[in-house]
Amino acid sequence: MTQPIDKDAALFARPWIFIRGVPSMKFLPPEGPPEVAFAGRSNVGKSSLINALLAQKGLARTSNTPGRTQELNYFVPDGYSGEGEDLPPMALVDMPGYGYAQAPKQQVDQWTKLVFDYLRGRATLKRVYVLIDARHGIKKNDEEVLDLLDKAAVSYQIVLTKADKIKPPAVEKLLAATAEKIRKRPAAFPALIATSSEKNAGLDDLRQAIQETVAG
Repeated sequence: MTQPIDKDAALFARPWIFIRGVPSMKFLPPEGPPEVAFAGRSNVGKSSLINALLAQKGLARTSNTPGRTQELNYFVPDGYSGEGEDLPPMALVDMPGYGYAQAPKQQVDQWTKLVFDYLRGRATLKRVYVLIDARHGIKKNDEEVLDLLDKAAVSYQIVLTKADKIKPPAVEKLLAATAEKIRKRPAAFPALIATSSEKNAGLDDLRQAIQETVAG
């Protein structure tokens, strides 16, 4: 049974908490509430966007300490026991950043396996939000991740970050070019969202998109 969107809107006004890091599939929490996941290259501004989205400084960084960067990190609204019927209405999953220049092949392979296993086998995953730096657009390693999502048949939506770092006409041009790039991708959601964590731009659009995804 889906919840009304206006009820879900209150989720972003309440505190959120980090509940666990998942280094391998056996540590995944039991499937329960709908999940949305955030993916993006290292330094794309993922932590900043999640913190701005949830209006909590430093929340995402709680799980981004050395040694835990290769984990799937779970966040839920505070105030739910997680037992019986008292499950959170949704969970947000912060996926490890990809595309690090110095990462050894074994590390990349481990990341790919964990992420693909999660994407392929998580029935409660509703959508992945793929973050793209507005200053650079879709790069080769972004395309590889989009290929992975298409292969896993997981719905994903492109979110531009740091849109305040380029001029408005350039943002519109990038949105159009990016929409054309993903037009024939089978798992891509066609609407794109431009955001700025610094300026709080586009965050309401992203919240609305998440609410509609979870409620759908």
